[in-house]
Amino acid sequence: MSDHAVLHVKGRILVGPEEVRDELWIVDGRISYDRPAGARDIRTVVGWALPGLVDAHCHVGLGPHGPVPEDVAEKQALTDREAGTLLIRDAGSPSDTRWTDGREDLPKIIRAGRHIARTRRYIRGYAHEIEPDDLVAYVAQEARRGDGWVKLVGDWIDRDLGDLSAVWPRDALDAAIAEAHRLGARVTAHCFSADSLPDLVGAGIDCVEHATGLTEELIPLFVEHGVAIVPTLVNIATFPQLAAGGEDKFPRWSAHMRRLHERRYDTVRSAYDAGIPVYVGTDAGGTLPHGLVAAEVAELVTAGIPPVEALAATTWKARTWLGRPGLEEGAPADLVVYASDPRADVRVLADPQRVVLNGRVTA
Repeated sequence: MSDHAVLHVKGRILVGPEEVRDELWIVDGRISYDRPAGARDIRTVVGWALPGLVDAHCHVGLGPHGPVPEDVAEKQALTDREAGTLLIRDAGSPSDTRWTDGREDLPKIIRAGRHIARTRRYIRGYAHEIEPDDLVAYVAQEARRGDGWVKLVGDWIDRDLGDLSAVWPRDALDAAIAEAHRLGARVTAHCFSADSLPDLVGAGIDCVEHATGLTEELIPLFVEHGVAIVPTLVNIATFPQLAAGGEDKFPRWSAHMRRLHERRYDTVRSAYDAGIPVYVGTDAGGTLPHGLVAAEVAELVTAGIPPVEALAATTWKARTWLGRPGLEEGAPADLVVYASDPRADVRVLADPQRVVLNGRVTA
């Protein structure tokens, strides 16, 4: 056996929402349900084990004003790890975080490249800011740089209009999303308002971030096209503060943001009830702190999603969606152990007893 210690996890192993085993073994950093022959120096961990949590909208390497130094990015990733987040879909970052791939003590990252936005229509320092004629080329570039995802900014405030509006014409979206798919990448988009959604979905978008503008009229379109959403409710909680800050200059935008905030739970619950896939994402990075995955799961429950389904949105279903294994035989041993059953009370997620990453107990 290698330098990895043999770890015995016993108690309740939640392989799936209803598939529960009594124990597993970690040998050479991988999961086995067979006791290893001749194993010595075995360490035992007892509790309720889940696959490492997923934050499907997280920005490692991003700060309030753009990219941050590697030591700051490392602290961000470690904060997520301590919270039990062991798989991150980095939904847009101007930083090159490939160096984390060589670190077995940091969460695994699935990158979407850098945000792609319209000129002067996003947060300064975050995105490639381009015009529609260049969208295909930039999507192709980020598809090659990423790990199977590309991130667009679908809407932002139009200062002349004084409110949110879509930023891309439909023909540019058609060509760009088709190019991403040709290159084997899925596409997601930042969207707060409703008016950007029909063209994005019609053009073949795979996922929408935030999706606060989702309406009863648009829900059937999402269902028909199989578009997922990542609501980031812990971020949407900041809308009233943002609205207050923009009240004097952009009163129409401020009122719009307040309306989106007021109906946020109804929006998410209606999407879930209709069969739209919903996944956990915190939007950590930028101005929001890391390590909020448990709070986001709790927000989904507050919105009316059943606790086991909210749990699945950061574990079993989220990992399947992203093409990464959970607690299957032979999978990398990325798991979190809790003192009690998280299916009964998702608030347990805020207090992980042990975090195991690549077969090593890190916390």
